[in-house]
Amino acid sequence: MKISKSILYLSSVVIITSCNAQDKKSSLGMKTQIDSVSYGLGVSIGENLKKSNFENLNFDLISKGIAEFYSSKAGMSSEQANTCIRGYMAVAEKKKGDVNGKTGQEFLEANKKKEGVKVTASGLQYMVMKEGTGPKPTINDKVTTHYHGTLIDGTVFDSSVDRGQPASFPVSGVIPGWTEALQLMNVGSKWKLFVPANLAYGERGAGQQIGPNTTLIFEVELLSIDKDAPKDKEATDKK
Repeated sequence: MKISKSILYLSSVVIITSCNAQDKKSSLGMKTQIDSVSYGLGVSIGENLKKSNFENLNFDLISKGIAEFYSSKAGMSSEQANTCIRGYMAVAEKKKGDVNGKTGQEFLEANKKKEGVKVTASGLQYMVMKEGTGPKPTINDKVTTHYHGTLIDGTVFDSSVDRGQPASFPVSGVIPGWTEALQLMNVGSKWKLFVPANLAYGERGAGQQIGPNTTLIFEVELLSIDKDAPKDKEATDKK
């Protein structure tokens, strides 16, 4: 019976990979399934802590806290632990917000001096990329747009352009910077918006990418107005 070379090759890769994984487990002291699960839980906890931007943690005390909780000997209650964690995160968020606010303000101060940039009374900055000839929407209208949103460092956080699907929403259902800009734009226009934090998501931020007090940049193309939008529709939290 002939066995193809490709099957032999794939089999050898699987065997080598399995051996390497087993060697790795052994070097980490994992001899049983529970050992592997325990280590895996540690990796999962570490991943979540890193995503939450905790810094300079004492991992010995983290391990001790877990062990003592399981043995009913924890040195603080769950309520005390949660209070401690919330306090730390509140301070960390404020520090992050202060940095973001300063960076955004410096960016806007320099940006408003650039050719073509206009500034409204609210502090919204915009640049006309293409001037349309259609009507302007009102606060009670629903519009359809294409947009591309980035942080000031160029990081893309949302983009209907990248998705290839225009977005529709009430003019009153977006962040204040958008609500203001849309009512100044003619259908067919494309503007670049530089939105200060207080006209965007403010101190609360939005999701993982938009931190507190973050200045945002959007390229917005106003495609159409839907005059049949319900006037009392609740505001959505779209960009």
